[in-house]
Amino acid sequence: MVILDMIYGVIGPWQWVIIGIVILLLFGGKKIPELMRGLGSGIKEFKDASKEDEDEKIEEKK
Repeated sequence: MVILDMIYGVIGPWQWVIIGIVILLLFGGKKIPELMRGLGSGIKEFKDASKEDEDEKIEEKK
């Protein structure tokens, strides 16, 4: 959380707008939803894998 606080403190709202515009220009409007969908599925897979790992550790303790 400290790192996020530092990032948000350094980068203001106008810088986020500029970053968003640059991303939009680089990838185009049609490519961004595909990128976000891929990012979301990657995060979901990571959470599922970490949950499975926690379940295995709980089963080992029993």
